[in-house]
Amino acid sequence: MRSVRSTQQICKAMKAVAAAKMTRAQETVIAARPYAREIREVLSRVAAAAEGARHPLLEVREPRRAMIVAITADRGLCGGFNANLIRRTMDLMRELPEVGLVAVGRKARDFFRRRAYRIVQSYVRLGETIRFSTAQEIARFVMDQYTAGECDVVYLVFSQFINVLVQRPTVVKLLPVEPPAEAGGRRVDYIFEPGPEEVLAALLPRYVEVAVYHALLESKASEHSARMTAMDNATKNAGEMIDRLTLQINRVRQWMITKEMLEITSGAEALK
Repeated sequence: MRSVRSTQQICKAMKAVAAAKMTRAQETVIAARPYAREIREVLSRVAAAAEGARHPLLEVREPRRAMIVAITADRGLCGGFNANLIRRTMDLMRELPEVGLVAVGRKARDFFRRRAYRIVQSYVRLGETIRFSTAQEIARFVMDQYTAGECDVVYLVFSQFINVLVQRPTVVKLLPVEPPAEAGGRRVDYIFEPGPEEVLAALLPRYVEVAVYHALLESKASEHSARMTAMDNATKNAGEMIDRLTLQINRVRQWMITKEMLEITSGAEALK
């Protein structure tokens, strides 16, 4: 009982810490969503106006070699968060002929390394605060690999934050960049200066960087939410276990008292 009670206190403390971190991460991801949405709309309008313009990140090739950027947590104790993301990554790998992995998070790196999958790059210990420079580093590596012809298609696997109780493993095609079909039905006739290729050369890398940054923020908020829920369940389970152990101890104590009374009564009867 002392051991379970100690574990309960640890889980309760971890729940409180996760709740505080989740609140900050949730505020950050909600604040980042409008920018990610707007840059998608800008890309949609610019791509529609610059029809025919070419850029390496828009080049569509036969998907013989794929790359998956799998985003998990560095730590566990967050329920099925990491397992669900790894399972979704494995499902996607079965659909692709040849796959290289970019493992973001220690759980993804360790899982795929133990099973001898091809990990082309890994990023761990990103910390509790996701920096845009980290997303730029990941995006730059992926874009360099794509433009060099090392892969023909790139997917992002991350956990989308829906609410405190729901985190949804999500797959997004990152490269080649596929501009949204329409931005609210609006079409703008731009005058490009110096030209559409130059504008796309500035816009497309930023779009990829924002997509990776947004995925990292979504995963971090989902991780803290999953950990808070898992620690809450663990705290409740520890309380139920303590109740069962208390009942068991009381039954054993009552049985011992009854046994002693019977022995005393039998001894008294034998002395008569």
